[in-house]
Amino acid sequence: MAADHTVRDADIAPVAALIADPTRAAILTALLGGRALAAGELARLAGVSAATASAHLARLLDGGFVTVVRQGRHRYYRLSGPEVAEVMEVLARVSARPPVRSLRQSRQARLLEEARTCYDHLAGKAGVALLEALRGSGCLAGEEVTAEGERLLAGIGVHVAGARATRRRFAPECLDWTERRPHLGGALGAAVTAVLLERGWFRQGAAPRALTLTDEGRSELAALFPSHVTAPWSKELTWQSPVT
Repeated sequence: MAADHTVRDADIAPVAALIADPTRAAILTALLGGRALAAGELARLAGVSAATASAHLARLLDGGFVTVVRQGRHRYYRLSGPEVAEVMEVLARVSARPPVRSLRQSRQARLLEEARTCYDHLAGKAGVALLEALRGSGCLAGEEVTAEGERLLAGIGVHVAGARATRRRFAPECLDWTERRPHLGGALGAAVTAVLLERGWFRQGAAPRALTLTDEGRSELAALFPSHVTAPWSKELTWQSPVT
């Protein structure tokens, strides 16, 4: 009996099979930070040999999940685009959390919960707080930047018009898999996060994808959003990303 047409509108089985392998899933998760990584680094993060990682990377390349960046004789791998990151984040939200079996794993989990990159935008407690602050201060109305938002974001170096001109969705919500609340995604989320890193308000943390809120970032964000007292950067809170 032939399959019903609606079942075959999207051929998801090959895509699901590529992600379903534990090693390939680990490689894709490692690349969620948005950085390009060498095969050797991905092998280490996935806990497999270099040859095994190369074989899995070849399959991910064929499937369009990753691309290669060449620098001289070296090859680095990165996700092929934000769509792949979105798929991985959705799967993370519906998946069980792995058991924590060591102090190191516990610390890494805490770092990722506090602040991390979700491909190329800020996630975790800090990302959720940033979206809430932008909305609470009148900078965002739905998925559009207000005149006040244009002024505030331009003041810290975010090129709003450039983000709006990309083919990517402008300012969608991205449901955070640890906080279960949305953070800012899309082209605007990427542009804002790039500025936060360029200005040194956040820096790369000890764990892959983890970010650390710096003292300068705490001060500057508190000045930008003085009424947002529940944010990680609020002087009224004791929360702070651990020094790495």
